[in-house]
Amino acid sequence: MRRWAAKIRERLEELRGSDQLLLVLSLVIGALVGLVVVAFILLTGRLAARMYPAGGSGWRRVLVPVLGSLSTGYLLWRYFPFARGSGIPQTKFALFVNDGRISIRTVFGKFFCCSASLATGIALGREGPSVQVGAGIASVVARNLGLNARQVKALVPVGCAAALAAAFNTPIAAVLFSLEEIMGDLHASVLGSVVLSSATSWMVLHLVLGDDPLFHVPGYQLVHPAEFGVYAVLGIIGGLGSVAFVKLLLGLRAWFLRQAKSTVWAQPIAGGAAVGIMGFFVPEVMGVGYNNVDKVLNGNAVLKMVVIFAVLKIIATAVCYASGNAGGIFGPALFIGAMMGASVGSVAHTLFPHYTAGPGAYALVGMGTAFAGIVRTPLTSVIMIFEVTRDYNIIVPLMISNLIAFFISYRLQHEPIYEALAHQDGVHLPTAQSRAGDERIQVRQAMRAAPPVLHPDEEIGMALNQVRDGLFDAWPVAGKEGLWGMVKSADLERAAATVPHETLAKMLGSQDPGAPPDAEQLPHVHPDHSLSLALERMGATGLNALPVVSRGNVRELMGIVLLGDILGAYGLGKPGTGKIDAEEVDKE
Repeated sequence: MRRWAAKIRERLEELRGSDQLLLVLSLVIGALVGLVVVAFILLTGRLAARMYPAGGSGWRRVLVPVLGSLSTGYLLWRYFPFARGSGIPQTKFALFVNDGRISIRTVFGKFFCCSASLATGIALGREGPSVQVGAGIASVVARNLGLNARQVKALVPVGCAAALAAAFNTPIAAVLFSLEEIMGDLHASVLGSVVLSSATSWMVLHLVLGDDPLFHVPGYQLVHPAEFGVYAVLGIIGGLGSVAFVKLLLGLRAWFLRQAKSTVWAQPIAGGAAVGIMGFFVPEVMGVGYNNVDKVLNGNAVLKMVVIFAVLKIIATAVCYASGNAGGIFGPALFIGAMMGASVGSVAHTLFPHYTAGPGAYALVGMGTAFAGIVRTPLTSVIMIFEVTRDYNIIVPLMISNLIAFFISYRLQHEPIYEALAHQDGVHLPTAQSRAGDERIQVRQAMRAAPPVLHPDEEIGMALNQVRDGLFDAWPVAGKEGLWGMVKSADLERAAATVPHETLAKMLGSQDPGAPPDAEQLPHVHPDHSLSLALERMGATGLNALPVVSRGNVRELMGIVLLGDILGAYGLGKPGTGKIDAEEVDKE
C-alpha cells in the first residue's frame, strides 16, 4: 500500500504545474462530488420521511420547521457562518476574492445544516448549496495537494459543474451555469475540465440512483402558431413575477441585516414559522416541491390553486432565505415558474381550447421563464429545460418567453440577484467587464501604500496642520469601523477658515458621529479594476487620489492610487506628481 501511495505522490509531482494534472483532478473531483451530492439527496429524503411520516398530525408542519430552523440557525451562527444562504454568492466570493479558498468546515456545515433545513420543510432548494459543497471539495483537494492559487481557482468551477450535474441531472446546463454565472465567461479556459467533471459526476449519479429524470414530462408540441403570443404573455407575467420575488427577498434580507447582531442565531426561526403556518393550511408550499411540479407538468392543474401556490411560494421562499436559513433558490424558482406557467396555460386553454396546449406545456416553459428572470442566466435556463424534457419542440417557445422575462427583469431590477446579495454583505464581486480586462493595466500595478490616515473625530484645523505639507491633494479618513471617505486639502483649507473646530466626521456628512457615512457613497477602486476605470472615477468624484479597497470589505483600505501614478503607468507623466508632462504628450 505504501508503495502505491509513493508512486501516486511521485506521479503527482511529475504532473504538478501541467494541464494534465487539472484534467486528472477533474475526473477525481467529478466522481467525489457526484458521490457527495448523491449522499446529500438520500440523506435529505430519509430525514424528511422520518420528520413527516404518512398519517402524521398537521401540527408537525408547524412545529418541525420552527424547531429545525432554530437548531440549524444556532449551528450556522455558532460554527458555520459561511454556510448560510444559497452558496452561489459565497462560491463567487471564494473564486474572485479569496483565491479559491473554501474551508472543510464550511463544506461540512453546508452539507448537514442544509440537509436538516430542507428535510424540515424550509421552502428552499438543494442545487445552490450543492454548488458550494462541490466547489469546497474541489478547493480542499487542490489545496491539500499543494497547488498554487491559480490552479485552485481553476478547479473551483470544476466542482461547481460536478455538483449541479448530479443535483439537477442536467450535465450540459451544469457546464453552462458554471461558465455563465460562476465564471461570467462562456469562453473560459477551464471549459474542458468543467465538461469532464460534469460528465463524470452525472455518470456517478446514474450508476448509484439509476436513469430516473428529475421530472416525468409527457411530450408537448406547438398546437397553433398563435400560441407564440400566449408564450409572450407568459414571458411578461414571468418577468414581473420574477422581479417581485427578487425585490421582496432583497428587501426582507436588508431588514434582517439591520437587526441587532445578537439576534442572528434566532432570525431563521422567522422563515421556519412563516413556512410552517402556510404549510399547515397549504402543505404544497413546504420544501422544494418537486413532486407538485411533476403533477402540474402532467396536466394536474387547477387555476385557483396554482395561483395560490405561486404567491405563497414567493413569500415563503423570500422569508426563509432572507432570515438566514441554509438553502438555495434554484428549486423554488422552478416551482414558482411552473405555477405561473400553469396559471397562464389554464386561462389560455379555457379561452382558446383548439389553439393552445394544456397547462402542463406552459408550466414547463414557465419553469425556464422564472429561472431566466430570477437567476438571469437565459442560456442555461433554455438548455436546462431541454435536458429535462429532451424534446426540441419546446425550444422556440422557451426562447421567446425567456428573452422577454430576462428583458423585463433587467429593466426593473438592474442588479442580478447573486450580485445584489453579495453587495448586501459588503462584498463587491468583479463585473464581467473587469474580469475580461486581464490584458489591461490594473490598479494593483499603479497603487502605492496608503498614507497616514486622518481620524473622523479629529478637528478640521488639526487635520489641516497634519497634511499641509503633504504630497497628496486628498487624504483618507478612517476609524475603527474602517474607511470613512476622502477629504481634499483644498476643502480642509476652506473649512478651517470658517469652522476649524468642526470634526472630519461632520465634514464627511455623517449624521451620527459614531457611524460612518453609507458605504455605497464611498469613492473607491479595487485592485483588479482597470486604470481607465480609476480615471473615470477620478473624473466623476473630482479626486486626484482614490482609496484602493478590498472586494470582501469596502471599508478595508489596501492602498491608494494617484492620478500621477496612473499617468506614469501610461507614460504620460511622472509618478506621484498628478501632472501631465506636455512634452511626453507631444511625443505620443
